[in-house]
Amino acid sequence: MAMPNFQHADQLLSVSPQENQGDCACKSVAAILFGNGSDCKLCPLMRRRSAGAIPLGAKYRLIDAVVSNCINSNITKLYALTQFNSTSLNSHLTRTYSNVGLGKEEFLQVIAACQSPENQSWFQGNADAVRRFLWMLEECPATEFLILPGYHLYRMDYQDILQLHHETRADITISALRLEERHDKGFGILKVDSDNKVLEIFEKETAFPLVGNVRNSEDNNHTTYASMGIYVISKDVMVNILKEDLSWANDFKSEVIPGAVSLGMKNMETKTSSKIPIGIGQGSFIRKAIIDKNARIGKRVKIINNDNIQEGSREDEGIVIREGIVIITRNAIVPDDTIL
Repeated sequence: MAMPNFQHADQLLSVSPQENQGDCACKSVAAILFGNGSDCKLCPLMRRRSAGAIPLGAKYRLIDAVVSNCINSNITKLYALTQFNSTSLNSHLTRTYSNVGLGKEEFLQVIAACQSPENQSWFQGNADAVRRFLWMLEECPATEFLILPGYHLYRMDYQDILQLHHETRADITISALRLEERHDKGFGILKVDSDNKVLEIFEKETAFPLVGNVRNSEDNNHTTYASMGIYVISKDVMVNILKEDLSWANDFKSEVIPGAVSLGMKNMETKTSSKIPIGIGQGSFIRKAIIDKNARIGKRVKIINNDNIQEGSREDEGIVIREGIVIITRNAIVPDDTIL
């Protein structure tokens, strides 16, 4: 069986729906949001509600930030799977989105945990929840599913990861962050080769002894990243994994994704997300260069064509030189202290 691709997430940003009206890639995508989280840091707030229902501002909940990301990315087929302390979350989603009028064939559908004649138990994990409702998801007019935790607070244009998923013809694409000390043990750690293929996945407490003090630098052509728990999975791949190859797996992060790596599915690659913000970092110097939209220039970077190169291309890094002019392409990332 083909192995999932995992790729780079170069941006964490929001866009207006108007900017994406001409993009059809998201029309074939449905999002699956999970309302439950196991983050112990949120436990005091989860005694009577699920993680996704934790209040945010005056009238919002954490899950609203994720729904907003989806709508702003033109993803308007959404399923919210809920179970743990779900009364508050189910009520909020129903009241907030039932009359929004997303448009024809566009919806947010709450799927609450339930028992059935075939299965008397509750959801055993988020992958088990998806497996129980594959009969519904298979009928959805989508070719890919975007798997999202519904209780994380961030801004992101999901079109980037979807575009990369299509360009690489991936089976699975993961959004990941550059690994930092502050990332807690809840982050899965990805060991990635120079072609962005995921080689191994660890929990953080077991990953660090294996990668030593390397963090984000290369170690024998390998790099480590922290998974965000955001996945794009092609529909047929998801169905095969959950029904056949990994029919025992109940959790995406700890069982399905590592299991997919072990299966040796083709082109398993990562989409990583830099913490360098869009724009030009402090102390950087730029001369005779063109910086395209949404490029991220780190701190103390010098873009001066130091070797007076007239023609050159490192397009995989987002750097091109034409007639001596350095061009930093759209969405490119130039790390801190780089000299070009």
